[in-house]
Amino acid sequence: MNDNMTQSIRESYDRLADEYARRIFNELKHKPLDRELLDRFAARIMGRGEVCDMGCGPGQVARYLRDADATVFGLDLSPRMLEQARRFNPDISFREGNMMSLDLPDGTLAGIAAFYAIVNIPKTLLPSVFWEMQRVLKPAGLLLLAFHSGDETLHEDELWGRSISMDFFLFQPQVIRRYVEAAGFAIEEIIERDPYPPEVEYQSRRAYILARKTRSLTKELNTLRSQW
Repeated sequence: MNDNMTQSIRESYDRLADEYARRIFNELKHKPLDRELLDRFAARIMGRGEVCDMGCGPGQVARYLRDADATVFGLDLSPRMLEQARRFNPDISFREGNMMSLDLPDGTLAGIAAFYAIVNIPKTLLPSVFWEMQRVLKPAGLLLLAFHSGDETLHEDELWGRSISMDFFLFQPQVIRRYVEAAGFAIEEIIERDPYPPEVEYQSRRAYILARKTRSLTKELNTLRSQW
């Protein structure tokens, strides 16, 4: 993702941050499947180490996981979104970061929850995102991914009365499956659902993938380099 695109996404979410938090922070109250999946995810990573709510926004997923006794922190590109996350969740750590280049050591996380974190990432850049997620997970670490299902690319210059400039990408689950598997994960579950009512969420079909890290591509790459 080039610097101009990254800056545009950061600035757009900065402009949206307060309204986004107002509208989205309590959304999980109205999403029973999301809560069920997060409960199962939290139970499996319990006691195994830290979990990252990646692309955390105002921290609603981090909040849910913390309340389920997970050791969690949030990461987001937008400083003002992080301000909202800290305001709503003063007991949770939040840090600024870019999914394309995570400032995290190899093999340190027990899990990653990435709810709609890839919505602004073009398909050509998804391999790098999933590589980074795989890199920072421990062996057998879990990835719980949620995204909009479809084939469309939507460009928005305004949202909730705020000026923005962002593309929003919808992906077919089998396409994401191939990228995730290529990054060194085993798919454990793929779930799709129709949208909840319009007052709850945007009217797109939703998909969820639960995957487990099965190998270290970093180790494989280093082995290949040593043989060159």
